[in-house]
Amino acid sequence: MRAVRLALVLDCCCVLAFVIIGRASHERGESLGGIASTAWPFLAGLACGWLAVRAWRRPLGLFPAGVGAWLGTVALGMVLRVVAGQGTAVAFVLVALGFLGLFLLGWRLVPRVAPALVRLRRQPVWRRRRSLP
Repeated sequence: MRAVRLALVLDCCCVLAFVIIGRASHERGESLGGIASTAWPFLAGLACGWLAVRAWRRPLGLFPAGVGAWLGTVALGMVLRVVAGQGTAVAFVLVALGFLGLFLLGWRLVPRVAPALVRLRRQPVWRRRRSLP
Protein backbone atom coordinates (compact mmCIF):
# COMPACT_ATOMS: atom_id res chain seq x y z
CA MET A 1 0.00 0.00 0.00
CA ARG A 2 2.93 2.29 0.69
CA ALA A 3 4.24 1.83 -2.85
CA VAL A 4 0.81 2.72 -4.26
CA ARG A 5 0.73 5.99 -2.30
CA LEU A 6 4.29 6.82 -3.29
CA ALA A 7 3.64 6.16 -6.97
CA LEU A 8 0.41 8.15 -6.95
CA VAL A 9 2.04 11.13 -5.24
CA LEU A 10 5.04 11.08 -7.59
CA ASP A 11 2.79 10.81 -10.65
CA CYS A 12 0.66 13.74 -9.47
CA CYS A 13 3.81 15.78 -8.77
CA CYS A 14 5.04 15.08 -12.31
CA VAL A 15 1.76 16.30 -13.79
CA LEU A 16 1.75 19.39 -11.58
CA ALA A 17 5.37 20.14 -12.52
CA PHE A 18 4.39 19.94 -16.20
CA VAL A 19 1.49 22.33 -15.64
CA ILE A 20 3.41 24.83 -13.52
CA ILE A 21 6.44 24.92 -15.83
CA GLY A 22 4.17 25.26 -18.86
CA ARG A 23 2.17 28.10 -17.34
CA ALA A 24 5.33 29.88 -16.23
CA SER A 25 6.93 29.59 -19.66
CA HIS A 26 3.87 31.19 -21.26
CA GLU A 27 3.64 33.90 -18.60
CA ARG A 28 0.17 32.86 -17.53
CA GLY A 29 0.97 33.20 -13.85
CA GLU A 30 0.95 30.71 -11.05
CA SER A 31 -2.39 31.45 -9.42
CA LEU A 32 -3.93 28.46 -7.71
CA GLY A 33 -7.08 28.73 -9.84
CA GLY A 34 -5.07 28.89 -13.06
CA ILE A 35 -2.99 25.88 -12.11
CA ALA A 36 -6.12 23.94 -11.16
CA SER A 37 -7.91 24.80 -14.42
CA THR A 38 -4.91 23.64 -16.44
CA ALA A 39 -4.13 20.58 -14.32
CA TRP A 40 -7.55 18.96 -13.93
CA PRO A 41 -7.73 17.39 -17.42
CA PHE A 42 -4.31 15.81 -16.97
CA LEU A 43 -4.97 14.64 -13.43
CA ALA A 44 -8.25 13.09 -14.61
CA GLY A 45 -6.35 11.41 -17.44
CA LEU A 46 -3.79 10.13 -14.96
CA ALA A 47 -6.54 8.66 -12.79
CA CYS A 48 -8.15 6.95 -15.78
CA GLY A 49 -4.80 5.63 -16.95
CA TRP A 50 -4.19 4.16 -13.50
CA LEU A 51 -7.63 2.55 -13.50
CA ALA A 52 -7.31 1.21 -17.06
CA VAL A 53 -4.09 -0.68 -16.35
CA ARG A 54 -4.84 -1.38 -12.67
CA ALA A 55 -1.62 0.34 -11.73
CA TRP A 56 -2.11 -0.32 -8.03
CA ARG A 57 -1.04 -3.93 -8.65
CA ARG A 58 2.53 -2.96 -9.62
CA PRO A 59 2.65 0.81 -9.13
CA LEU A 60 6.42 1.08 -9.44
CA GLY A 61 6.55 -0.96 -12.64
CA LEU A 62 7.47 0.66 -15.91
CA PHE A 63 4.86 -1.43 -17.71
CA PRO A 64 1.90 -1.37 -17.44
CA ALA A 65 1.68 1.21 -14.63
CA GLY A 66 4.13 3.75 -16.01
CA VAL A 67 3.06 3.48 -19.62
CA GLY A 68 -0.62 3.49 -18.67
CA ALA A 69 -0.17 6.56 -16.49
CA TRP A 70 1.77 8.34 -19.25
CA LEU A 71 -0.53 7.58 -22.17
CA GLY A 72 -3.70 8.00 -20.12
CA THR A 73 -2.55 11.37 -18.86
CA VAL A 74 -1.73 12.68 -22.31
CA ALA A 75 -4.56 11.09 -24.32
CA LEU A 76 -7.46 11.76 -21.99
CA GLY A 77 -5.92 15.03 -20.83
CA MET A 78 -5.94 16.34 -24.39
CA VAL A 79 -9.50 15.15 -25.02
CA LEU A 80 -10.71 16.85 -21.86
CA ARG A 81 -8.85 20.05 -22.80
CA VAL A 82 -10.70 20.11 -26.13
CA VAL A 83 -14.04 19.50 -24.39
CA ALA A 84 -13.26 22.30 -21.93
CA GLY A 85 -12.30 24.65 -24.77
CA GLN A 86 -8.66 24.95 -23.73
CA GLY A 87 -7.14 23.90 -27.07
CA THR A 88 -4.47 21.43 -28.12
CA ALA A 89 -1.89 22.47 -30.70
CA VAL A 90 0.19 19.68 -32.25
CA ALA A 91 3.36 21.10 -30.70
CA PHE A 92 1.68 21.09 -27.28
CA VAL A 93 0.70 17.44 -27.66
CA LEU A 94 4.29 16.54 -28.60
CA VAL A 95 5.73 18.51 -25.69
CA ALA A 96 3.25 16.86 -23.32
CA LEU A 97 4.17 13.40 -24.63
CA GLY A 98 7.87 14.12 -24.21
CA PHE A 99 7.79 15.82 -20.81
CA LEU A 100 5.27 13.50 -19.20
CA GLY A 101 6.95 10.45 -20.71
CA LEU A 102 10.32 11.53 -19.39
CA PHE A 103 8.99 12.25 -15.92
CA LEU A 104 6.30 9.58 -15.44
CA LEU A 105 8.55 6.85 -16.81
CA GLY A 106 11.80 8.38 -15.65
CA TRP A 107 11.18 8.26 -11.91
CA ARG A 108 10.28 4.59 -12.31
CA LEU A 109 13.58 3.90 -14.10
CA VAL A 110 15.83 5.55 -11.51
CA PRO A 111 15.63 2.69 -8.94
CA ARG A 112 16.51 0.21 -11.69
CA VAL A 113 19.47 2.11 -13.14
CA ALA A 114 20.98 3.68 -10.01
CA PRO A 115 22.23 0.43 -8.37
CA ALA A 116 24.10 -0.54 -11.53
CA LEU A 117 25.73 2.89 -11.70
CA VAL A 118 26.77 2.67 -8.05
CA ARG A 119 28.27 -0.80 -8.58
CA LEU A 120 30.13 0.39 -11.67
CA ARG A 121 31.52 3.38 -9.86
CA ARG A 122 32.79 1.25 -6.96
CA GLN A 123 34.84 -1.00 -9.24
CA PRO A 124 38.44 -0.03 -9.88
CA VAL A 125 39.03 1.24 -13.40
CA TRP A 126 41.13 -1.79 -14.39
CA ARG A 127 38.30 -4.20 -13.48
CA ARG A 128 35.60 -2.52 -15.53
CA ARG A 129 34.55 -4.17 -18.73
CA ARG A 130 35.42 -2.19 -21.77
CA SER A 131 33.54 -2.45 -24.99
CA LEU A 132 35.55 -2.53 -28.17
CA PRO A 133 34.72 0.05 -30.84
